[in-house]
Amino acid sequence: MWQGDVMMEQLDEVTVRAAGAADAAAIAAVHVRSWQEAYAGIVPADYLASLDVDARARDWRGYLAHGAEDRVRTWVAEAGGQIIGFISVGPARDEDASRGDREIYSIYLDPGTWGHGVARDLMRTVLSEVGDRTRVSLWVLAANERARHFYRRHGFQADGVERYDDVGGAELLEVRYRRN
Repeated sequence: MWQGDVMMEQLDEVTVRAAGAADAAAIAAVHVRSWQEAYAGIVPADYLASLDVDARARDWRGYLAHGAEDRVRTWVAEAGGQIIGFISVGPARDEDASRGDREIYSIYLDPGTWGHGVARDLMRTVLSEVGDRTRVSLWVLAANERARHFYRRHGFQADGVERYDDVGGAELLEVRYRRN
């Protein structure tokens, strides 16, 4: 069971749909819970504890309101009337990106749904949307082995490009993955 209301058997009835402005608060809640679970031991604990769902919801309202003009699309996974995950994709932002390259900006799930195929459904939706001929990249924390394994299973490979990002006062190594 997750979020107190949705039973695990409802994961058989997951719907993936385009996100709308009304989804901002639910996306924010999933975003914060996922960060707090996935990045425990990687990102400083005080930073994870300080994540605020209301502040993140305000950010998401802005992202969703301006997504179309920025050519960013977000999809949510829903089960039992609750949003349990999301994925966002838009133009690739790297210096070496070609016109038409896409980047997965985020993919997060409620931790109670990990390992049940929801992320796979979200990823398949995006890959179907962008098409087989579009190069897709994403950035992942080097220490996040679970995510790196997931991306490899979906045809992404580390391409040798790395960067450091300040997350909660810690300089963390990120690795770029690409799928051609």
